[in-house]
Amino acid sequence: MNSTRTRILAILIAIVIIGTGLWLYSYFHKDGAQVESGKKVQVMQADATMDEDQTEPTQLDSGYVPYNIKPVANGLFVPWSVAFPSEGRILVTERSGQVRQIQDGQLQEEPVHVFDEVSTRSEEGLMGMALDPQYRSNHFVYFCYAYEDGGILQDKVVRMIDQGDSLLFESTVIDNIPAAQYHAGCRIKFGPDDKLYVTTGDATSKNIAQDVESLGGKILRLNTDGSIPDDNPIAGSYVYSYGHRNPQGIDWTGDGVLVSTEHGPSTFDGPPGGDEVNVIFPGKNYGWPIVSHDENKQGMESPRIQFTPAVAPGSALVYSGKVFPQWTGKLLFGGLRGEGIYVVSFDQEFQVVEYEKLDIDVGRVREVVEGPDGHIYFTTSNRDGRGTFRAGDDILYSIVPSL
Repeated sequence: MNSTRTRILAILIAIVIIGTGLWLYSYFHKDGAQVESGKKVQVMQADATMDEDQTEPTQLDSGYVPYNIKPVANGLFVPWSVAFPSEGRILVTERSGQVRQIQDGQLQEEPVHVFDEVSTRSEEGLMGMALDPQYRSNHFVYFCYAYEDGGILQDKVVRMIDQGDSLLFESTVIDNIPAAQYHAGCRIKFGPDDKLYVTTGDATSKNIAQDVESLGGKILRLNTDGSIPDDNPIAGSYVYSYGHRNPQGIDWTGDGVLVSTEHGPSTFDGPPGGDEVNVIFPGKNYGWPIVSHDENKQGMESPRIQFTPAVAPGSALVYSGKVFPQWTGKLLFGGLRGEGIYVVSFDQEFQVVEYEKLDIDVGRVREVVEGPDGHIYFTTSNRDGRGTFRAGDDILYSIVPSL
């Protein structure tokens, strides 16, 4: 009798141990995401292709355009930003300081420009790039990069003149932005108001994010010549929003609403995870380092969705729907640690209703941008010291219709 009870007890214990193990495995091996106010988010998985000969799944929703993923150029070194100056021409920044050119589908061997003073200790380097709203007439291209001055790392934004086969320095637009080998920003984009927006990190000095006198841990808003717009939310200041840890993606909806992606803590400065998607309002405080993850405090804006475990968002694109109607108005961003492309859907109040991760296998993804042809272009970041090198890395890909 005792032996029977012992066997039953052993079986029950084994069931509990196995069940607990399976639960823990599923918890720590899934992409997690939470939204403010305890709202539930539907999580989906979308298949994508990896090779030119493969096609998308055959089950099509209404208005769904199947797609392939095709390589555009390989052999890049940690590409960070992509721009399209003219038909058949693509510019790509490499974090090591080179601006590379792809002409009619061919990556040119020599860079069109090298920023010699770029610092590349770790995550910092040559980062954001943006074309002037009047590029066709003035040929201005803006770049943001980190450099060292007297042992201190800083970011600056410079304006260059695009001469086709070279870039000529024109002016420094803004300088002395706090930087470090981690949390250096620096995504730059022009908004629908033709103002230049610059994301800056907290440069691992997290308290500066709450200091509106500091340019670190902010989203900045500038005129094209580097002056402060008269209608900025803080008079006489570049600061558009503050309380940011390290935002590296910004874009605007069709209604002109600014959306950003932001890296959450990394153990040394807080519990890991807490990567954010935010809707940005002028003059608002986004909480870092006072709050993160699901924490909130009166007077501070909460993220529309936060990802724990971390996915490390490195970009942001609100897609126009020009070619792929299934993504119209949705936010796409590259996941570095998350190794893929995430698609976030909003409702009319810009609350997150669902997200999906495209099932692509390319490793770490940084930039995600829409080309003038309506195709979606994205870059890998497998040579950045945190990824696993694959043949051909790093690569610029395009998402194109398979019909």
